Amino acid sequence: MTAAAGAQPVWSPERTAKLRGLIRQLYSVVAALEEEFEGRKFTPDGHLVGSIGEVVAAYAFGLNLLPASSEGHDAVAPDGRRVQIKLTGGTRGVSLYCEPDHLIVLQLTASREFKTIYNGRGQAAWKVCGREQKNGQRSVSLSALNQVLVKEDEKLEQVRDFPLLADLIENTVIPEESSASTPQ
Repeated sequence: MTAAAGAQPVWSPERTAKLRGLIRQLYSVVAALEEEFEGRKFTPDGHLVGSIGEVVAAYAFGLNLLPASSEGHDAVAPDGRRVQIKLTGGTRGVSLYCEPDHLIVLQLTASREFKTIYNGRGQAAWKVCGREQKNGQRSVSLSALNQVLVKEDEKLEQVRDFPLLADLIENTVIPEESSASTPQ
């Protein structure tokens, strides 16, 4: 069940359950591959982690996703703000190519829960980013984002709880962003 371009997605209980189930299956396959090929990591990263973050944020914050790989932003909020979304399974940080209008940074914790690290103006987050790297990205640590003061009226309202994955993807490793965008 997909929404037409520009339409809000339908987040029925069935669709939400399907999302949880598909992510569970994904990480079950990862765990099986790692068990079969001992010593080899089959880490889902890059676009996959980013897309999971985008879908989870769209669900939790009532966002309308833009077409994949839209420049600079991933979604539009109900109030019209353009939103860049980042998800990490790590503890270091995320990277940005440009200053977004609004930024949401999510972390999938070791206990398999989604946590909002940052939900605020992109300009404030951009100011605490490091210098531009060779790949054109600027990194920002999660601790630096946690220290940025965001007024409540600047945050996007979270309209739904994050999906619960803890009981669905036991014994799997959630990666940091891909090496191309992981802070150095």
